[in-house]
Amino acid sequence: MSDTSTTPGVPLAAPLYKELERQMREALASGEWKPGEAIPSERRLAERYGVSIGTIRKAIDELVAANLLIRQQGRGTFVASHNRDRLLFYFFHVVPESGAKEYPEVRLLSFARGRATARDSELLAIGAGDPVVRARNLLSLGGAPVIVDDLVLPAARFPGLNERQFASRPSTIYNLYQDAFGISVVRTRERLRATLAEADTAALLSVPRGAPLLSIRRVALTYNDVPVELRVSLVDTAHHEYWSDLGAPG
Repeated sequence: MSDTSTTPGVPLAAPLYKELERQMREALASGEWKPGEAIPSERRLAERYGVSIGTIRKAIDELVAANLLIRQQGRGTFVASHNRDRLLFYFFHVVPESGAKEYPEVRLLSFARGRATARDSELLAIGAGDPVVRARNLLSLGGAPVIVDDLVLPAARFPGLNERQFASRPSTIYNLYQDAFGISVVRTRERLRATLAEADTAALLSVPRGAPLLSIRRVALTYNDVPVELRVSLVDTAHHEYWSDLGAPG
């Protein structure tokens, strides 16, 4: 890979560091560099890809900004791995009206196998009627039920996943995906809208039927924007709100 264009005056289609970033994403997606592990030094990467260290740093900057890599002062650059802190700061957006973020208490309400609906098929890029896993969780904050989560997972991506494994996971759901199935959630797409509590949700959240709720539809994506989870969260916002601080320093 050349570090400069060989045709003066003719601009490249994209900066070289962007192409390098793409190739490094492929290394991450293939599992060459695993979650929690250090990537090779800048010098070794420069030798491998045949570019300058400055170009390597720009590519790494992009991957750090995308939360795929994490720089640790004095130690190096590591592949991001899922743990409670990462979930809390990057993927969990429901907070009290006043006060700091807190990790929710999660209780599994149901776990079953089924078939993908037309909507599941569209959002998860699978065939209508393909096998899926469905799970429902109740999330409490400060001891009070606040969120009902309904998850749909493509069964082919999570072979052998069972209720006991899902319920007894030692850390977060995304950590389970990563450690047990080699699937790293690297980003999410979310859509929000207002809705009203139906009878079953109202009972779980201890609110009147017809109470206003916030509906959050999330598609979780792994490398190359492959969808791996559909999640619909119904949130009681009487004392909580959705909070996102995109671009905040990590």
